[in-house]
Amino acid sequence: MKLIMKKVITSLALAMSFYYGKAQQKDLLNELSNDTNLTQKVTGAFKSTRVINAHSTEMLAKKSLDVRICHRFGLISLGPRQFYGLDIASMRLGFDYGITNNLMVGLGRSTFRKELDGFAKLRLLQQATGYKAVPVSILLAGGATVWTEQSFDSVKPRFADRSACYLQLIIGKKFTRNLSLQFSPIVINSGKAVNSGGDPTVFALGGGGRFKITRRMALTLDYHHPLGKMPFGNKSPLSAGIDIETGGHVFQLHFSNTAGMNERAYITQTTGDFFKGDIRLGFNLSRMFYLGKKAAKW
Repeated sequence: MKLIMKKVITSLALAMSFYYGKAQQKDLLNELSNDTNLTQKVTGAFKSTRVINAHSTEMLAKKSLDVRICHRFGLISLGPRQFYGLDIASMRLGFDYGITNNLMVGLGRSTFRKELDGFAKLRLLQQATGYKAVPVSILLAGGATVWTEQSFDSVKPRFADRSACYLQLIIGKKFTRNLSLQFSPIVINSGKAVNSGGDPTVFALGGGGRFKITRRMALTLDYHHPLGKMPFGNKSPLSAGIDIETGGHVFQLHFSNTAGMNERAYITQTTGDFFKGDIRLGFNLSRMFYLGKKAAKW
């Protein structure tokens, strides 16, 4: 009798444990299925906060500092006498900082026209997948510039004549893990038209793209087409290049028809025609630093 009772109790215990195990498995499966209903933000559409010249949909993380060194050399068509443009260079040194994950600011100094520039970029929407999917990322960028080179005009320019400001809308989407595209119209207002025959206010339609070819390398392209009354000889800025990620650095090597490295300069003062051989070699070097306190290791 005792043996029979022992077998019954053992069987009941095994049945209960089996039922409990199945219930736990079901709860775990339900939890995993619910995870598919979570919202997952899409990141890494671009490797840098700039496609090449233009702002990208990427933002700096909070308390991150991006030190950027940018060079644009002379025209390759100048030939060996000017070492294919490498003897001539303009440079921009910039410092960009993430105030929050959705707001960043930056300051820069260019040798081109000895220009100072500053900007702020705000993310309004971030692309996401899952339960509350967001199809695109939307950002606003706004900034101001002032050139400080010596003027030889008979009437000296005022500060307002030397200044310009811009506002840019950026709409981008990461279509696949390899392909990202963005649309980035911009309006620029200068206190005074840079060249005679131009309009102080310039609107331009622009865009950019990135195609990842390896884990650490990607092809990039950005372009803007100014609309309205432009000075004679002004061309649309076009740049094409390759991004190379090396640890804490992002190295952007590219070919471009513009020497300017801020929005006013490259949109309103590009005189070279890319398709007629007016091409410059250039690079952007980005080095990231984190200025917050490191999390404690347990």
